[in-house]
Amino acid sequence: MEKIIGYCGVDCSKCKAYIAKKENNDEIRKKYAEEQSQLFDMPIPPESINCDGCLSDGEHLGYCSICKIKQCCRGKNLENCAFCNDYICEQLEKVYAFMCEVFGKGIGIEAEGKILLDEIRKSRIK
Repeated sequence: MEKIIGYCGVDCSKCKAYIAKKENNDEIRKKYAEEQSQLFDMPIPPESINCDGCLSDGEHLGYCSICKIKQCCRGKNLENCAFCNDYICEQLEKVYAFMCEVFGKGIGIEAEGKILLDEIRKSRIK
């Protein structure tokens, strides 16, 4: 599967909602809906587990449909936050804290998305 890096550095191609939509896999939808329902203490129906990836104009899961990071990057015509002169902004810091605290999407104390965008920034400088 093609790697898709979202605006905040999330690897969309690893997301269960993206995989479920791409593969049209109801079993993944069901399991992920159960996980998310427990995590957020609210019912999340399996049929809502669909995402076309951050960079697309298609379907997005939950918060991703209204993400301020996405709106900002699109407004600045940026591929992702690694190309922004304001990297790392306060809004992005909040997203990274949420990724680490709520989703456990971190390595040590840094969000996976930040690590990936840092790598992109370093490769641009060389």
